[in-house]
Amino acid sequence: MTHFRNLRKSAILQWVSSCFFENQLNPPVFVMGSFHLSQRQNPRFYRSKGSAVAVKREVLEVPKIPRATLKEAQAALLEYLHWTRSIPFMDAENMSKNSPHFLRNLLEKVNIVKDVRSSMARFLRYHPINEFEPFFESLGLKPWEYTPLLPRNLMFLSDDSLFFENYRVLCQFGIERNKIGRIYKKAIQVFQLESGALPLKLQAYQELGLSHSFMVKIIVCSPCVLIGDVDMKFIKVLEILRSMGFDHAWIQEHLADQDSYNWGLILRVLNIFSEMFCSNELVRLISQHPGLLFEGSGYATFSLIGFLLKFGHPIDQISSMFLQFPKIQVQQFVSNLIKCFVFFHEIEMEVDEIAKLVCSYTVLLGSCRLKKTNSLLSNLNVGKKRLCKFIQENPQELSKWVIGLRIVPLPDSGEDIESKRLKMKFLLDLGYGENPNMMNKAFKVFRGRGGELQERFDSIVNAGLDKADVSEMVTVSPQILNQSKTVIQSKIDILVNELGYPLSSLVSFPSFLSYTTQRVRLRMAMYNWLKDHKKAEPDLALSTIVACSDKIFLNQYVNHHPSGPRVWQDLKAELSMDK
Repeated sequence: MTHFRNLRKSAILQWVSSCFFENQLNPPVFVMGSFHLSQRQNPRFYRSKGSAVAVKREVLEVPKIPRATLKEAQAALLEYLHWTRSIPFMDAENMSKNSPHFLRNLLEKVNIVKDVRSSMARFLRYHPINEFEPFFESLGLKPWEYTPLLPRNLMFLSDDSLFFENYRVLCQFGIERNKIGRIYKKAIQVFQLESGALPLKLQAYQELGLSHSFMVKIIVCSPCVLIGDVDMKFIKVLEILRSMGFDHAWIQEHLADQDSYNWGLILRVLNIFSEMFCSNELVRLISQHPGLLFEGSGYATFSLIGFLLKFGHPIDQISSMFLQFPKIQVQQFVSNLIKCFVFFHEIEMEVDEIAKLVCSYTVLLGSCRLKKTNSLLSNLNVGKKRLCKFIQENPQELSKWVIGLRIVPLPDSGEDIESKRLKMKFLLDLGYGENPNMMNKAFKVFRGRGGELQERFDSIVNAGLDKADVSEMVTVSPQILNQSKTVIQSKIDILVNELGYPLSSLVSFPSFLSYTTQRVRLRMAMYNWLKDHKKAEPDLALSTIVACSDKIFLNQYVNHHPSGPRVWQDLKAELSMDK
């Protein structure tokens, strides 16, 4: 916890963002008592924009080809591939029947004279195709997946005999053709193995006692085991799981074809867990939550441990949290936990309080898929300060603010009632009267608690202005009270002591207090430079200098001097650095 207190909240948010959202970190190197993150790209928790586009493409259906046309086109393609190109009949048939995108594009190029079959045969006689395109599509890949994988300067399958030989080995081993494409995407090196090497690798695994059906599943999910020598980390994982009573059938059941597995990572998770739990606890944990091992090859589990260690969570509490882990995907749990942290950050909760909540209510936070911060603030009808206090006193209420549930506004507290009373008194003193419509509008315009509004008003009066003048200023520019007392005082100080204007200038230009100090300083610095170079009137009103838009200010003042635009940019850069 001491380490956490020494970190600024923004630094913690930046760490969480880089670790979980940008996903540019390697799985943490974790040893009991320490935690380290090393740089390297890692599996993504969240889809990038590019992957989202790919998903959208996948759901697009290929325009349907009339059944009779499709059968004739497939027959023509089969004849071409088998009889003309000498591709084995089974492979040629699979290519002709399972490449709809390629077939549709091919039909668009063919000029149908009599019938589809003869027209296609004539076209293929003079226009040889890139055989890798229908071949990859028949292996289960979409055009946008296989296009980057197409061999350069090759058109015919016979041009790459090594590739086709390894493909045939996988087919004969019992791997379905429509899954071989995924193997190619995940581990292209498997298809570049020297002649005769792949059968030996498959034989080596079977000699270790791994069944044929189990190896088929493993190769589809994790083809990297066929690269290099026997993957001893993979074998070690199997041995550890088998010693705990988990057989190959159980492992096979929890592997997904579409995922890739890093057995080294899984082994590290098992090693960490073996230090955190006794054997019975570990067996129960893995049997109930196999995703701790297999989701992202355990990367989500590593990240979760690292996240909790960063917040000062003791190892024994982390172990206890895992034993209470809910029935939820690990990646979703981590995502929920991070979103809760971001929510606490956005409502400006103190770092120590965030750490207490994360450490004390980890399971609760990981189970809550919270709505967005703005939505919660609006639906709960509450300010950030009160919401922070409410969450600290009633953390279980977070479970009621999740996506899919209707949010019930928080009841008015004694502080809220008193604040409304003070706000109404303040507005009545300003002369808004008791007209309900006027009062409702005023309540929306003046943001802040009743006591705060009066305090801000008094800070302007105490600077040296008459109360009646300040009342008039607030009536003309009510937004000036939507700032803290400190900000108002600092802007008055800049006006009087830095810019040299009399305090009374606020009476005619009260909205000065609404502009940022950076804007005011930049405009005044530029105006003074223009005055020194005789390109601006020496007695322009403060409102003329500050209130106009940048475009008007540039056209009417800055551009009147040849060096004006350059000086403007230099001043802007200088003030940005001082910010």
